[in-house]
Amino acid sequence: MGKMVYLMGRSSSGKDTIYKRLLTWEEYLFKKVVLYTTRPIRAGEVEGKEYHFTDEAGYRALEAQGRIIEARAYHTYHGLWRYFTVDDGDIDLVHSHYLVIGTIESYVKTMEYFGADKVLPVLLTLDDGVRLKRALEREMMQETPKYEEMCRRFLADAEDFSDEKIKAAGITRTFSNDHLNNCLMEIKEYIRENL
Repeated sequence: MGKMVYLMGRSSSGKDTIYKRLLTWEEYLFKKVVLYTTRPIRAGEVEGKEYHFTDEAGYRALEAQGRIIEARAYHTYHGLWRYFTVDDGDIDLVHSHYLVIGTIESYVKTMEYFGADKVLPVLLTLDDGVRLKRALEREMMQETPKYEEMCRRFLADAEDFSDEKIKAAGITRTFSNDHLNNCLMEIKEYIRENL
């Protein structure tokens, strides 16, 4: 029987790096759950790799078909952006383990959809100053930097990842990403204990 490892953390806490490392971990050979979004594709992203990119009409069509597992909407500086998980036939928890990146809210909805015994939370933490520096460096590399949106996301994280929301989600273990290799070792041991 498979499980879904659900990787969460505030923006620029190292989720993408940890995610990529766990995907290459031969002990479990995780499959990816590719989320959907209505936000514009960023430089270097590939359709179907980081996300499935769609628009509002595509979101509404999937919603009408009852295929959306969880969805989040953000009123950004550039308009409404949605991020959502779709029951598109690619998730088979009977035979495989999966790795996904999301928020506390999306974790809770996914856990309700598949069952608490099927979804393992992994919440990353990192000093806010380090995160802000990383976010700025990443945004500066974009062809058209969106600094206002970067700031909005950074500030929204305080509410989205509040202690109250972490507790309400039943998350009791977090992983500090101060040192990548140490953090990754701790996460792997946690996964071994729980899969």
